[in-house]
Amino acid sequence: MTTAAPLTVGLIGAGRVGAVVGAALHAAGHRVVATTAGSAASRDRVAKLLPDAAVLPADEVAGAATGLLLIAVPDDALPGVVRGLRARGAVAHTSGAHGAAVLGDVDGLALHPAMTFTGEAADLERLPGISWGVTAADRALATRLIADLRGTPEWIAEEARPLYHAGLAHGANHLVTLVNDAAGLLAAAGVERPATVLRPLLEAALDNALRLGDAALTGPVSRGDAGTVDKHLNHLPAEFAPAYLALARRTADRAIAAGRLRLDEAAQVLEVLARTGEGAHDSTG
Repeated sequence: MTTAAPLTVGLIGAGRVGAVVGAALHAAGHRVVATTAGSAASRDRVAKLLPDAAVLPADEVAGAATGLLLIAVPDDALPGVVRGLRARGAVAHTSGAHGAAVLGDVDGLALHPAMTFTGEAADLERLPGISWGVTAADRALATRLIADLRGTPEWIAEEARPLYHAGLAHGANHLVTLVNDAAGLLAAAGVERPATVLRPLLEAALDNALRLGDAALTGPVSRGDAGTVDKHLNHLPAEFAPAYLALARRTADRAIAAGRLRLDEAAQVLEVLARTGEGAHDSTG
């Protein structure tokens, strides 16, 4: 619960992120009085997470936001949304890729939650303790808001926002693709419950990677088992091979740099990867 006077908040974008962050601000004692909701899914989220907020056009939401206007729209849409808005209070956005400069003359804040969202009430339980990527001239307001949300600020320079966001997207979004690819391969191999097999393995791998860095590397590439890597590539369905190749090459680079893979062993692995190339092997099931 906020200890300062509560803010009157307007929300532009009741998507997965906006609706949840708005609900978290409400739970912290602020008043979310108005929001946009352009789709049936957004209107459903507002009904569930922000039932007291009026659904209004963007310019009316901006006019109602005497304390804070929070803009939570897709990265590429943000510049267009910002243009023409006249906010009565502070302005913040939740984009990871943009800093404060996208807000133009407005002395605003970039407040990006380092979390993945479904847009459901369960997301609220994940917010306490997370980090927020912040770019702001007014650090006092940013610090207050993140404290109200029980998070931790990470101060990101304006010019570093794309790199910051790339790190999160590479880690989280591509992880989902990687996990689902792995589950697909196990299913193709006849495993009835791929998630049951993968969960303990992947949870341990993630924990080890975050604690130990490259010392957590295991598997055929880090051991220099070129024959095993070649066998994998000969059996992978064609659609899986490019990602496997790219990650195997990057794994080899990191294993070499960390001293976990001798150069003579690395040469054999890299030769297999170079010889294979994208699409060189047909799927054999």
